Formats: sequence, structure tokens, C-alpha cells
Amino acid sequence: MRKKILAYNRVEKPVLERLQKKYDVQFFKNVDTNTDTEFLDFLQEAEGAIGLELPVDRQLLEHAPNLKIISNVSVGYNNLDLDALKEKNVMATNTPGVLTNTVADTAFGILVAAARRIPELDYYVKEGKWDVEAVGPELFGTNVHHKTLGIIGMGRIGNAIAQRGHFGFDMDILYHSRSSKPEAEKQFNAKYCNLDKLLEASDFVCMITPLTKQTEGMIGKEEFKRMKKSAIFVNASRGKTVVEEDLIEALKQGEIAAAALDVFEQEPIDSDNPLLQMSNVVTTPHIGSSTVETELKMSELAADNLEAGLNGEKPPNLIDASVWDNKG
Repeated sequence: MRKKILAYNRVEKPVLERLQKKYDVQFFKNVDTNTDTEFLDFLQEAEGAIGLELPVDRQLLEHAPNLKIISNVSVGYNNLDLDALKEKNVMATNTPGVLTNTVADTAFGILVAAARRIPELDYYVKEGKWDVEAVGPELFGTNVHHKTLGIIGMGRIGNAIAQRGHFGFDMDILYHSRSSKPEAEKQFNAKYCNLDKLLEASDFVCMITPLTKQTEGMIGKEEFKRMKKSAIFVNASRGKTVVEEDLIEALKQGEIAAAALDVFEQEPIDSDNPLLQMSNVVTTPHIGSSTVETELKMSELAADNLEAGLNGEKPPNLIDASVWDNKG
């Protein structure tokens, strides 16, 4: 009998077809995981699950007695209760590495867009408002080159953002992370500093830390007050690393100049959210890693993780190695 695999929300078609050749695969999209009977019935027999943002907690695991592995098609895994998974001896994996440069491209893209007011000026032209020879200083943006870039979270993606800033825009790099990164300091002349100093000295503050209990709400009222009034805040991590109402207030009060956001406290963002009414805020719909090439690579890596776990092998991207140790 073929093993049952639950696929959820987003797995690229070629990868689904690959899995379907070997396993009994059923795909679900945006179901209520507490009440959808077809989903819960299949979960009872599933040995593996793969997809994007499946919320896995103790309650869900009660419906998954045969589950051996959950494979996230993302680098983030705040949708997973790792303690509950460990108790049930269920492996969990993610897809780091393949999306590093793509997310860094997005972060830098929205940074430049906010600094040079590109979305605002694009709208200005398309609305037929460019009816004089020259655009006045009220629509001028600010330089990116030779400014100071502060990076909060110097992991793979933070490192790639530093590379773009240092080599591409001659920026001074400050960073704040759980530990110092000597290689980044050597490559990009990056300087490690505490959070307060980074906020006070940076022209651009880029949030790229994972969402954890320690980083949830990390940037709020007091942090925005420490930033320069000319500062531009960039968030390409997770929406809940920032206290969104404090960000809105900081923008309203002119405590910072602008923001560039790929992530939000609630996703999709409410249509009446004040951020959507602000011309100095660039917004994108959490598409940091979403290119054709990278989405396929992420699904392929997630499938590799899944199949390794199902075949009794240690998955290449196991989040909590102690679960594998317990199996031994």
C-alpha cells in the first residue's frame, strides 16, 4: 500500500506530480483544519505532510497518529509547535538557503523603492499629473548610496542584504544579531553593535530576523523613537516582529520618514489598514521568496526532506535534530 501524503496550500505542480508517482497524495487549500472532515479524515492516515503555513499544534497532532514528518515549503516555521512535534516524535523541516538571494533582492528592492519614492512617482505619471517639464522638490526622494544600513538579524539573508549594500551601494553596514559574525565583518566591513546604537545611527533599518518568542514585537514605540526622523524602516522578516500600531503611529507623527513592508501583522492585510493610505509606505504581499525559479526550488527541497524522512533517513533540513536522535 502506498504511503499517504497530505499536501497543503502551495506545492509546485511538477513536485506534486513527482510525489504522486510514489505516494497517495491529496492536496488541500485554505481549509479550516479544525472542522474540515475530509482534511481530518485524510490526516488520520497520513505519514507525511508538505506545504505552506499548515498550522501544526497539539490539537492537530491528535488527528495525526501516523504522521512521521511535516515539511514546510518555507524557511520560516512559526506555524509549527516544535515542542508538540517533539513530544509526538514527528520530524519537522524547512527550506533554507534556496531563497536567500531572492529574499535579499526583494528587501533591497523595496528599500530602494521607498527611498526613491518609485511607487508614488509611478502613480503620479500614470495619473497624468506629470504635466510640467520638471518635477518639484516635494516629490524628491533620498539617496541610498553611501548611507548607513542597519541590519537586524545577520543570518543567510541578512548577509546577502549586507553584500548588496556594501558592494552595490557603497553603504556602511551595521548589524545586530544574537552573536557577532566575523566573516561578515571581514567581507563587508560590517560593524556589530547593540540594538539601540543601530537604530540611532542607521539611515535604513532592515528587519530580517526570524519570528520567535524573543523577537515577537521586538520593534515598537521606543525603538521607533530612537530612529532618525529621516530613517526608512524595512521589514522583510515576519509581520509580528514589529508592533504594527506603533509603526503606524511613528509614521503619522513623523518619527521616521517612510517604511517598506513585505510582511504584516495580519495577512492578507485588512483593506482599511492605515498603512495602505500612506504614500510614504511601500507595500508588497509577502512575496519575498516568490519567483518562478525559487518557488520551484523550495518545493523540490521540501519534497527531498519529506522523502528522506519517510524512507527512514535523516532529512537534510531537520529543524530540531533531537527528534532524529530520539528515533535512534
